[in-house]
Amino acid sequence: MWQWASTFVLDDSERLLLPTPTAVVEAGWELMISGDLFRHTWDSLRREMVAFCWATVAIPVGIAMAWWRPVEEQLGTVLELLRPIPPLAWIPLSMLWLGIGDTQNQFIIFLGMVFPILVNTVSSVKQIDPVLIRAARSLGASELKVLLRIVVNAALPQIVTGIRIGLGVGWMALVAAELVGATSGLGFLINDARTVLRTDYIIVGMAAIGVIGLLLDALIRVAMARMMPWYQGAK
Repeated sequence: MWQWASTFVLDDSERLLLPTPTAVVEAGWELMISGDLFRHTWDSLRREMVAFCWATVAIPVGIAMAWWRPVEEQLGTVLELLRPIPPLAWIPLSMLWLGIGDTQNQFIIFLGMVFPILVNTVSSVKQIDPVLIRAARSLGASELKVLLRIVVNAALPQIVTGIRIGLGVGWMALVAAELVGATSGLGFLINDARTVLRTDYIIVGMAAIGVIGLLLDALIRVAMARMMPWYQGAK
């Protein structure tokens, strides 16, 4: 239907706005042959992974907030105030503070990732059956052993779910940040193609974003299945 509409319904000027699938495939091949598609994809993935490393701080912070009430009292209000602010709302300030480049992009991705991981971690620890904790303590387990062997293991499925959600939100935030604050990456590729009316390149970039997002989610599912074969949500 797309091929038919682009070929027989649209005129030449309109075809610039909606290229045929054949033209999109040819554009994708051009970008792969030149190496541009791989370079921009790698830059986006690299920013995503660096920001993910930063965002994992939400796991120990979330455990501490759920385990020790004073920590939650100190951090809870501030974090709940920041959480509803969309990552993209931080782009103007982050560009002023950090300039245009990797650090600014990674900051935006971090904001997209950290709160889903934090909320899931806090929620998972609070939902642990207190009987498990009392049983461990009655058997002489220290506070550290209770945390590491009972709390972390019991909370792990929901923590990994938070990571899965965070990676998806971070990936969307990254592409949006690259549209206005980057010199490389898939978002930059799309915006650069827009300026020269290469809609075929735009569609290739969008397809790459979707495929990589799907692969990231599948990778998390595989990791969950291997780490927690007993957990139904990992399947």
